Amino acid sequence: MNPFQNIWGNAKIGKGTKIGAFVDIGGCEIGDNCSIQAFVSIPPGWKIGNNVFIGPGVRFANDKYPKANGEWSLNQGIVEDNVSIGANATILPVKIGKGALIGAGSVVTKDVKENTVVYGNPAKEKEMHR
Repeated sequence: MNPFQNIWGNAKIGKGTKIGAFVDIGGCEIGDNCSIQAFVSIPPGWKIGNNVFIGPGVRFANDKYPKANGEWSLNQGIVEDNVSIGANATILPVKIGKGALIGAGSVVTKDVKENTVVYGNPAKEKEMHR
């Protein structure tokens, strides 16, 4: 284990997954052959599929309506296989479908369909320009 990573003991990390420096992984499940870049935060309640790229500085949340006091509930999020998430995106507890691409700096507040490209704040489905 790298001293510059904080990986909770109940986190499940798949084979071949690479984790960068200054990454915080809570009690969640991460699949095989993922690439998690530096300064990523994944709290409890997330399930990340196989072959997922998570760019530097990505932040996942597990509560859509956080508050300092009172009742709190853990919301679960899912990132399916073959998803790519660009740098500095913020992902609320949603479902991201297989093969989706999340643009850098996006704020994802709603579920993302399979094989779509979303970006912006809030992230919306867009046409990819090449």
